[in-house]
Order: sequence, then C-alpha cells, then structure tokens
Amino acid sequence: MNLDRRKFLKTSGAALLPAMIPVSSVLAMGTSAAPTGPAVKFFGDGEMFEPVDYLAELQKFQTATGIGRDRYGMGGSIEALERKFTEITGKEKAVFMPSGTMSNQLAISVLSGENTKVIVQETSHVFRDESDAAQTIFNKRLVPLAKDAAYFTGQQLQEGIAALKEAEAFKTSVGAVSIENPVRRADGRVVPLEEIKKISAYCRSNNIGLHLDGARLFLASGWTGVSIKEYASYFDTVYISLYKYFGAAAGAMLCGPREVMDKMAHLVKVHGGAMYGNWANAAMALHRMEGFEARLQNAIQASKAIFAALNKLPGVKISTLDGGTNIYTLDLDKEIDRKKLRDTLRESNILMPIPDGDRAMLMVNETLLYQPVEYIVNTFKKGL
Repeated sequence: MNLDRRKFLKTSGAALLPAMIPVSSVLAMGTSAAPTGPAVKFFGDGEMFEPVDYLAELQKFQTATGIGRDRYGMGGSIEALERKFTEITGKEKAVFMPSGTMSNQLAISVLSGENTKVIVQETSHVFRDESDAAQTIFNKRLVPLAKDAAYFTGQQLQEGIAALKEAEAFKTSVGAVSIENPVRRADGRVVPLEEIKKISAYCRSNNIGLHLDGARLFLASGWTGVSIKEYASYFDTVYISLYKYFGAAAGAMLCGPREVMDKMAHLVKVHGGAMYGNWANAAMALHRMEGFEARLQNAIQASKAIFAALNKLPGVKISTLDGGTNIYTLDLDKEIDRKKLRDTLRESNILMPIPDGDRAMLMVNETLLYQPVEYIVNTFKKGL
C-alpha cells in the first residue's frame, strides 16, 4: 500500500480532523488524568508547530543561543546552519534552499551539465511530484527505472543505460542519477546500502553525477543505523528537508562539493528563490536539530514497546514493512468499534489513524515521547 500524504487523513477516517486542533501548554506526564499538553500523533514525520507554538520555540532558542539575522542567505543563523550541515554530511559546502524541489532540480541540472538524460526511480519525488521541472525548465529528460518499486539495483541501472544506447538512433549521454532515500511513495522504504554502494561505484567509474534526495534521510539513518555522513559519502550532492521533522516552516539544505555548490547562489536568484531573510527557518532547524537523533531513537524504542503491547490485544495487528522506516500497518478485526476506539484515544489527546475498513498506516515520530508508553497502551485498551 503506497502512502499519498495528500490522501492520508481522508483514508484514515475523517473523524480524525477535529482532533487536530493544537494544544500548546506543557504536557502532563501522569498516566491517570487526561493530558492537557500537545498531542501524541501517530501521523507525520515530526512535530509541526502552530504559529503560537512556533514563536515560543524560537523564543527558547533566542534565550539560550540567540538568533542571528541573515541578509539574502548570508551570515547569521543561516551561516551557522550551513556549517552544521557540512559537519553532518561531510561535504565541503552546504547552501540553504527555499524548497526541496529547487534543491533536487538545481543539483541534477548542475551535475548533469550538457548531458540531457537523468535516471530516477519511477516512484521518486523528482519524477512524480515536481511538475516536470526537469523537462520544462532545465531541459533534462527523466528516465524512470523500477516501476512501482522503491528502488532500482546497481545491475538494473547498468542494464537501463545499456538499453538506452541500443534503442536510440541519436546518442545522448546520461549525465546524472538521482536516488530518493527513503521513498515516501513506497511507504518510507529505504534503498539497501549495498545497492547504493554499487550504484555509486558505477556512477563514479563512468563520470555520472549522483544526487541523493534525502529529504527524510534522518529517518533512514534512524532505522538502519547508517550515519548521515556515510549515506552522503556515496553521493556527489545531498538534499535534506528542514520542515519534515525539524519543525521549520520551510526550507532545505543542499550539500556537496564546493565547485558545485558555488554555483547555487546565482541559480537560486535567477529561478526566483532568493529571499531577503531566512533566519526564522534556519533558527528553528538549529534549535530542533539539537538532540534530535537521540529523541528519534527514544521514539523508536517507545514505538517498539507500544506496538508489542498492542499486538497482544485481540483483533489488533501492527506490522513492520519490509525495508521500512517510520511507517507501520495497523489492522483491526471488523468486530472492533472504530468510533469508540477513535473517540477514546482522541479524548486522551492521542491521535491515531483508525481505519474505517481493515487497515491504516501508523507513523512513528518524536511526539510519542509526550506520554509514557503505559498511558498510550492503557488508553488503547480502554477504547477496545
């Protein structure tokens, strides 16, 4: 089952929507009284702040560290964030980008140079969700591999490139390969590290640029144990989102070799992405990145305990996905009263997608740490 985030709430039951009203006070940690703080949410990759909470988080960072104002991406918190990402990824230079789409498109364009073909996963964001920007703006022809699959193998890449050479009368070269990891349209599944190594070796030996759409790379790292730096080492450029789990309202980071990244400021400007000030997004990302990997690991351990306990209940089955990250399946027997379960959870400020039919998708994120495991499990039991 592929997850389309735009249809997620609809397929998880419309009754979830009224429960998404934010609560901004500090969460009570007891296991008996109903909580009065932010909700535990089994959807989304991380906390997405409402404006009042966003401002409160920024004030925490201002008090502790101080927010530095940038001017067109120069200086201040932007510069601090770029330094942070060069450390995390091991790349020579990092540049703030207004969006992931711009990060992907500019990286692919520069890496491929005058060559017109770019190999992508058929399920990737670059191929499915970027409005044909590669073709219409950058004059690149996207060649998709591995239809409906999370990834293509190193062997499939070589065979695909060989097939292009055989099939086309007028030869044009492949200039770049783009890989998304993890793949959201494949329910957050990861590309196996061994295949990444093979693809990287092939691209480097054939002078083909390799880009990583790592919007959710911290999730891949959290579930596989492969460090961000190791993942990035196999690619020329890597993009990481600032809003999917770091809480920023927008923004992305693109990292890579200096000779590539030095071209980005001009390209961002000519494509309309230069903004006078980005300090609010950069400061939030800096604030929320501190300790994030530890919090994510704690959330993963909490989810294991929660799911193990729920799987002991009659009529409930929560399953991992092969090669998955933070997305799990929830199956309920038809005899279970969906409305009662959903309402009971919601009354206790636990927002869990309850399927109207047989299956829903649950997502693990750091909001699971807002309440003790026992509280979440006992509330679910009460709902049954």
